[in-house]
Amino acid sequence: MSEEDGLEFARRALRAHGFEQEWVAPDVRFGRNTLKRYAEPSEPGVVLAMDDLWFVDVGPLWRNHECDYAETFTVGSDPEQLRMARDVREIFARTCRHWQECRATGVEIYRFAAAQADSLGWRLDPEMAGHRLGVYPHAVFHDGLLACAEFTPSPGLWMLEIQIRHPDRPYSAFFEDLLLTAGDAAS
Repeated sequence: MSEEDGLEFARRALRAHGFEQEWVAPDVRFGRNTLKRYAEPSEPGVVLAMDDLWFVDVGPLWRNHECDYAETFTVGSDPEQLRMARDVREIFARTCRHWQECRATGVEIYRFAAAQADSLGWRLDPEMAGHRLGVYPHAVFHDGLLACAEFTPSPGLWMLEIQIRHPDRPYSAFFEDLLLTAGDAAS
């Protein structure tokens, strides 16, 4: 499958589930294109390899409320890719627990996330720095990045974005979800 086919598949899947609009365009990245920043165009013609890492990032609107989610997947059995896809979720979980337990500011959250990435042998990508969600457009409420916030973010309003880069190989992993407290996640 080409990356362009994967992106079209993601768009069709969103439409099939009732998401007719998005506040940000969906993004599907394969292999070396996972190193591209959100606004950077992918290198065309990249095809999912037998041993590969890829991610999908979607931002649909639901009843004029912004949704956002990204996750990394692997195909094949490359141990470094499998570990990276697992570790990006682990770094997210550790960082979320740190925010819950310490009432960390956005700046502290990302400082902690960088240390967690380093401890596992990865580099945190500082460009993916979290943001607020809400009624579209969220920029009316706050237009800055979570990583720059000098306050403790409220649960259920802030996206924690974790993108880690391999130190030697040409790929990265990405995971994002809402910052939620244990009580929020259960409800």
